[in-house]
Amino acid sequence: MRNKESLIRLHRFQVDERRRQVADLESMLDEFHRREGDLNKQVQAEQDKAGISDVGHFAYPMFAKSMLVRRENLLQSIDEISKQLDDAKEQLADSYRDLKKYELMEENRKRRAKKEAVRLDQKEMDEISLNIHRQSNIEASNQ
Repeated sequence: MRNKESLIRLHRFQVDERRRQVADLESMLDEFHRREGDLNKQVQAEQDKAGISDVGHFAYPMFAKSMLVRRENLLQSIDEISKQLDDAKEQLADSYRDLKKYELMEENRKRRAKKEAVRLDQKEMDEISLNIHRQSNIEASNQ
């Protein structure tokens, strides 16, 4: 019984860890999307200031080019984190299924133990009742 409780505790811990991991990745992804929006705004502002939006133009602002490179790197990071998030969500689902499996097993074990206790109590009460009935029959026949 203690082993099952420990196993359930371990799986609860794993589920909590996976939830934290998913939450961390989601917040990181949100932050990167926010940064991407900021970079887009900076590039647009730089292009508007220079009056040139063609990246291939010889007078295209270097700052805007560097922001575009940073944005591309950020988009790659977003793709990587998105994959990690999908994996983490899958691992969370697996951990949660395992936890539920062990919790159900423990619940079933407790239910069976309770049924068995009730059955034994009933058996004992039946024996007591039968003994009382026999005793009263013996006393009635003796009189």
